[in-house]
Amino acid sequence: MTHSDYALCFKALSDETRLKIVEMLKGGTMCACRILEQFEITQPTLSYHMKMLVDSGLVAVEKIGIWNHYSTNNSLLIELADLLMKNEEKNENCKCDKRKM
Repeated sequence: MTHSDYALCFKALSDETRLKIVEMLKGGTMCACRILEQFEITQPTLSYHMKMLVDSGLVAVEKIGIWNHYSTNNSLLIELADLLMKNEEKNENCKCDKRKM
């Protein structure tokens, strides 16, 4: 993935509603109707949020009948976590004198 791809993921996660949706999906696949029940938003608003999550690659969608079922892309979530942890590890190896900061 490129930095642009990572930025798209973090942008998708920067919204409170979308962050809550990703957290809900950690428990497994959910139908859009069940996700909608957890929020005081309209169906078009949920569709917008889900499109952002799907377009970023964080969430996968499968149409079953008339409903969309969503699940997290766990490998991408792990990749994002690894990216953040690797940055932390790099900082530990910094040669600058942190006491002067």
